[in-house]
Amino acid sequence: MKRCPQCNRVEADDTLAFCRVDGSPLAEASGEVETSLLPNAVTNPANVRSTGPTTVFPTSDAQSSTRQLNVAPSPRAPFASTRNSLIAGAIGIVVVTALGVGSYLKYGRSDTQIESIAVMPFVNESGNADVEYLSDGMTETLIGSLSQLPNLNVKARSSVFRYKGKGTSPQTIGKELNVQALLNGRVVQRGDQLTLGLELIDAQTENVIWSQQYNRRQSDLVTLQSEIARDVSSKLKSKLSGEDVAKVEKKYTANPEAYQLYLKGRFSWNKRTAESLKQAIGFYEQSVRKDPNYALAFSGLAETYVLFSFYGVTPARESMPKAKVALDRALAIDDSLAEAHAAHGKYLAFFEFDRSGSEREFRRAIELNPNYATAHQWLGLDFLVLTRRFDEGIRELRRAGEIDPLSPVIGSDTASALVYARRFDEAIDQAKRTLELEPGFSYAHTFLGYALDGKGQFAEAISEYEKAISLSDDGYTRAVLIRTLVRMGRRSEAERQMEALRTLGSKKYVPNFCFAIAHTALGDKEAAMALLEKDVEERSSYVATIGIELALDELRSDARFKALLKRLNLPE
Repeated sequence: MKRCPQCNRVEADDTLAFCRVDGSPLAEASGEVETSLLPNAVTNPANVRSTGPTTVFPTSDAQSSTRQLNVAPSPRAPFASTRNSLIAGAIGIVVVTALGVGSYLKYGRSDTQIESIAVMPFVNESGNADVEYLSDGMTETLIGSLSQLPNLNVKARSSVFRYKGKGTSPQTIGKELNVQALLNGRVVQRGDQLTLGLELIDAQTENVIWSQQYNRRQSDLVTLQSEIARDVSSKLKSKLSGEDVAKVEKKYTANPEAYQLYLKGRFSWNKRTAESLKQAIGFYEQSVRKDPNYALAFSGLAETYVLFSFYGVTPARESMPKAKVALDRALAIDDSLAEAHAAHGKYLAFFEFDRSGSEREFRRAIELNPNYATAHQWLGLDFLVLTRRFDEGIRELRRAGEIDPLSPVIGSDTASALVYARRFDEAIDQAKRTLELEPGFSYAHTFLGYALDGKGQFAEAISEYEKAISLSDDGYTRAVLIRTLVRMGRRSEAERQMEALRTLGSKKYVPNFCFAIAHTALGDKEAAMALLEKDVEERSSYVATIGIELALDELRSDARFKALLKRLNLPE
């Protein structure tokens, strides 16, 4: 190899005598060759911020969906003068700069700034699946930070994570998520050394707008996250206010161990199974022991405990008081956490039966973070739909779907709201669209079945219920299946399903509410009322939905049922 003494470029072709860029005579290269001058280097050396050794991130079709921008300089006459060499070098710099940052100027310096972005799941290139929580957690943290920026549409986690490991092209993702730009990241952890490479991609042209590489010790992870959020946000908006900068750079803990435990908790929480939710609690508890003032970790505890009864982990009377303790601690430390306010709203809706309080908390969460899809989702279903304000509730759920268009949970919740509003045709369409995205999502099969039942298409409804049960056996699906079987006149089969429901209840927590639906369908209204009254006494989460539940329509004329609605602060 030979090196140019003027521009410091290394030429791999030993037969060349003069530099291709400025025509200067080449000398034999000695020592290590700078990796950023070799083909396929991901980062520009001028953009590298490092406190450790440089790591080169190789690109391939399997690993990256972005195109590299290769600028090939034209050969120069071998005997150019020094003056001409300097001019040529300057021109070369101008050309490369114009090509490399043209897109940045377009988005970052003009009125047409980036208004929508998808932060794609960071790729874990450590070769160790045990640190997958780190790449996923860094992605989610950055999504949360960027969501704080006003007038920036940031796609939610559940939408972007559907593309994880699939190698989908930026253009396709841009069209499906309706975003201008994508942010790709690659994470390597080697011992205490952490290397992160980022690329901001124009979704339409697939050109690299900006790239950066960070080398840090793992003990600097908290500071690194703030730095990344600041750097990325500065490329998306032409000017950041002091308030914007403070939001995106905000550090919730200075303890790197507490932060990593929080990321592990979030990783488990996002799996949404009974077992993973219990694992999440363990990680969050370890996190707050490391940092007793870590508001986000306390919020994580609350967000997990409020879901326990819905996923059959424990009854609400056991888990909801623990959620309240964690909520009080989180909000005492930091009242600006949208996640904590949303969790508080769910607690108030399903345990305290406080309708006005739950609305206040959901709306406060949206005020703090308008891009927080879950807050729109819970406001729509857990307050507006529960109180029979169906049109408003469905609009909020649609808004959640705009922020998080590929979320099967939001899609299924929207289908359930349409069922409760007796808009069965729309519910069928919504559930089918959800299942096109996630065919194995049992909740969507349940409410597709329920909507088909509403249309009198009983055989098709039963088929959907059976699919749901095969994917995830739960008490609610078996209860509405019993109802449909009775409506078809297949009572003996309904009674066999009742026995299956009792067997399921002996293995895991099944709310009395589900048994009340089954007893109502089988004509035992007294048993149904007794179970509902017991659920109200025990503050079971599911009982808060009795005001909209189709399967309980036969009980609505009963004075005792009306009294329950009053105790639950629900309209008739």
